Amino acid sequence: MKIFLCSLMLLLTIPDAIFSSECPESCSCQLPDSIFCHQRYSPAFPKDIHPAIRNLYLFNNRIEVIKREDFSNLQDLELLDLSQNKLTQLPDRVFEPLTSLKNLDLSSNQITQISEDCFHGMSKLERLYLYSNHITTIHPAAFDGLENLLELKLQNNMLKYPFTFSMPRLLLLDLSYNLLPTLSPSDLKTPNLESLKLASVGLTRVNDHLLKHLKNLHELDISGNHFTSFPSGVKEIPGLLYLSVAGNPMNPLKADDLQNLKELNQLDISSLGLHGLPEEFPLLLPNLKKLRVAQNPFNCLCNLVWFPRWLTDQGIILEKTAETRCHFPLSHARKLLTALKYSDFGCPSTTTVTTTTIKSTTTTTSVPVTTLPTTTKAGKVHKDTANPDDITPPFVTESSSIKTLDKSKEHFCPPQTCLHGGTCHLHEHGQVECTCPHGTSGMYCEIQNESLPSPPEPESPEATATADEPDITLRQPTGTSICLNLHRYIELRPYLSGIRITYRNLSGSDQRPRELSLPKSISEYTLRGLHPNSIYSICVSPFGAPIGTDSVCTKARTNPETITGKNVATTSPSPPTTALVPATAILLILVVIAVAIGVVCYLRWKKGKGHMDLDCEPSQLELDGVKAGLDNGALPQKQPQHMNPEPAVQNGGLEYVLLLQDHCASNNIMPSHKPPYF
Repeated sequence: MKIFLCSLMLLLTIPDAIFSSECPESCSCQLPDSIFCHQRYSPAFPKDIHPAIRNLYLFNNRIEVIKREDFSNLQDLELLDLSQNKLTQLPDRVFEPLTSLKNLDLSSNQITQISEDCFHGMSKLERLYLYSNHITTIHPAAFDGLENLLELKLQNNMLKYPFTFSMPRLLLLDLSYNLLPTLSPSDLKTPNLESLKLASVGLTRVNDHLLKHLKNLHELDISGNHFTSFPSGVKEIPGLLYLSVAGNPMNPLKADDLQNLKELNQLDISSLGLHGLPEEFPLLLPNLKKLRVAQNPFNCLCNLVWFPRWLTDQGIILEKTAETRCHFPLSHARKLLTALKYSDFGCPSTTTVTTTTIKSTTTTTSVPVTTLPTTTKAGKVHKDTANPDDITPPFVTESSSIKTLDKSKEHFCPPQTCLHGGTCHLHEHGQVECTCPHGTSGMYCEIQNESLPSPPEPESPEATATADEPDITLRQPTGTSICLNLHRYIELRPYLSGIRITYRNLSGSDQRPRELSLPKSISEYTLRGLHPNSIYSICVSPFGAPIGTDSVCTKARTNPETITGKNVATTSPSPPTTALVPATAILLILVVIAVAIGVVCYLRWKKGKGHMDLDCEPSQLELDGVKAGLDNGALPQKQPQHMNPEPAVQNGGLEYVLLLQDHCASNNIMPSHKPPYF
């Protein structure tokens, strides 16, 4: 008998995953949580799926057809990944049995159209990925009923005209790599949208009213279109944090184009045919952290000498450094812009002339000295003398300086004619000549002695990272989102098969943790739908490992909610007369309640025939009735502090997202394939 009981107890303690009968063929299971059927290479939908499963991964299985019956017993399923299969159509109401589904990935299939009832009954769906298909038509009512949708990705399809997206809670919309030459405010009824990606859709202009309507926008990608000038409506988005206008045939950037974008963290102005940058550039973007100016034909002359120093002083990361090179002069062609020294930009050796007296034993002479050219509009001069390329050039002799001053009265040389400190003058025929310093030659001193060692290329930020750099960093906090940088965490852990992110709101009443699952190929991810002005605890750990194993945690605060409008910039206290009205109403209501309680007590006393034991405390039912009356409008109700959508309450307090995610604020919108990390 004892042996039987011991055997029974041992049988009950064996994990579900050990029972092969519970797991479909050619799949790996972590029951009752997840089933992974990766690269089964079978056109049929797997059978015998555990009915209590929450996450079902069926990517890259060559599945050709799905039916409603395949999901009939999966009412608890929250995540379904059917990406990288061979689906060509979605039957009507095929997902209707999945009443708990929150994440659906149908990317990288061969779907051609979305009918009216494809997603019928999926009211809890939060993320829908349809990118990298062959979709040409979408029924106008296809997304009706998806009132909780937060992310919709349709990039890299064959859409040829705009559709109306009426989704009040939507936070991310990606329509890149389609053919949508026009978009109007009526096409995007998404007032809470945080990220809009319209790369390479054939736009020639952006409707200004469309951008003004999206008051919560933080990320905008309009790269690869046909803009001939900087879109004026972009300046009307004061909370913009990420902007990409790369690959447009624009005119040169002007300082006015970047006004009102002081909150910008990341800017991509690659492939615009730029020869230089506005001198006011550093003052217009005080919060810039990442910059991409690759594949522009820069003229590396004196008017761009401030750029490398500004990047270093402000700690700005220049992305695609190897593609940011000089085009002119020929001596610097193909050289890295950030590798040039001050002297390489050919700034004049003398910009202002002052005199100082040097005493000697015999005579006193005045020797002109030179001052370092200013690098900002305000005239700030760097005094760092540790770098020999940044200090003042040597004193010139008295005779040569007097000769230069005399000649400057007789003729005029255009400024910055001679490079590398050469002296400009006119010969007897009135033509410009340059007297080149040692080590340079050419008509304009543009050729340097090739025997001189070329400056080393600057090290990338990853190579100079300090040992005490945290494994996870946070950036781009807004009122409703936080972007996680996971590069270092992944680099230090080559054994990772995936990443698990757990976060919870420490400032709210609901502090239950929510959990996300990501592949290790996703090094940046944005947590969306958060509460403003709240502290969040965020932990990152290896996927599949016990909770707490090799976990790195941090805390972050979301920004307070900002109210936009002409007359709400400041809030003044209400006059005493306006505050007195609700106070008087409350007092009258309390008097009525007291009278009602007195009447109830009197009736009870009378019913008790004069009993002296009077209990004037109202019953709980009566208090509930009074409270219900107050809640129904007797007292003024407090309005919600914000209209940003919040994630729906998860089963068990956990939230799962798809394994295939894109980088936050990136241009990586081309289809990518999932690595076999399981």
